[in-house]
Amino acid sequence: MYKILVVDDDKDMRDSIVEILSADDFELIAAENGESALELIKEISFDLVVLDLLMPGISGMEVLPLIKRESPSTQVIMVTAFSTIDNAVEAMRKGADDYITKPFKINELRMTVRKCQEQAKFKSCKMMLDMDDTFSSLANSIRREILLLISGEGKIRFMDICRSLEIEDHTKVNFHLKVLKEASLVQQDDRKSYSLTDAGSKVIDCLNTVVKGLTS
Repeated sequence: MYKILVVDDDKDMRDSIVEILSADDFELIAAENGESALELIKEISFDLVVLDLLMPGISGMEVLPLIKRESPSTQVIMVTAFSTIDNAVEAMRKGADDYITKPFKINELRMTVRKCQEQAKFKSCKMMLDMDDTFSSLANSIRREILLLISGEGKIRFMDICRSLEIEDHTKVNFHLKVLKEASLVQQDDRKSYSLTDAGSKVIDCLNTVVKGLTS
């Protein structure tokens, strides 16, 4: 489950953010100051931190680089008052992924969190697709068509793949399937039907994510 840490010294604001995001089925933990937040980050792997910029003790601006040092992949949304937008922009230069200003609307907060989710997924997918075996497997259009076909069918036999792709050269299809199997993207069961492996399913999901990211 997507884990979010909410850090704000204002209890009402902290509780409001937790209540709003609870509607989206996230796992939420709250901290009342920067010191508590840093202790939690050492113990728990968070996907996202919603961090108030101005807090007594360690400010959000000071906590930000410490979060990124402890957990580089954790994303951070800064929460700031309108008068401190310049500071929020500076925080983004230092590694914050986005910011929202007080008072914010419920949908604004939810959409900002969703956007961070998509950004993280996009980056994760790019890293996966850039892996040598995966990249070489996807470089050929026939192999991409085979993966998409198997994804749509769930399970499919060799001759049905040839017919669906209208490829008469069965040796060629067999070669491409072998490449995909060696890359651990497809597998065969006892009945010789092809299906995607878990890695293959992730690749398809990543391809869709990358395409969506490039066209949105």
